[in-house]
Amino acid sequence: MTIETDYGTVDYEEENLITFSDGLFGFPDLKRYLFLSLSEEDDSMLVMLSVDECKVGFVLINPFFLCPDYNPVLTQEELACLQAKESGELSYYAICVVRDNYLENTVNLKCPLVINPETRHGIQVILENSPYGCRHELGSFPTITGGE
Repeated sequence: MTIETDYGTVDYEEENLITFSDGLFGFPDLKRYLFLSLSEEDDSMLVMLSVDECKVGFVLINPFFLCPDYNPVLTQEELACLQAKESGELSYYAICVVRDNYLENTVNLKCPLVINPETRHGIQVILENSPYGCRHELGSFPTITGGE
């Protein structure tokens, strides 16, 4: 199969897709996504493209790259939905908001995408009672700025 993107034509197989049965917040009807690495050497940032609406895409980042002590706590219901016994079996991604002025780029650590890599099924969760916010500036993380 192929998808036409702003970056050209991308070939993919159906088994490469990640499915969000409930869609994402604000995009409930878009359920199938293709993950593309921005760099062959580094998979900390990805582009997630909707194959249901090729003009919709998201920049994702591994939240553990930004915040090594990131500790999302899922409910038993969320784990069951993902067919997982514990959260360590799952992959986590944070959605980035990319602005014209890169200094204003933010990342949402409160509402990560959580994916079971075995089933290729994902959900977007809201981490209740957590210290994480919806708009952390990328420049505030030591891994981005080179600080400690």
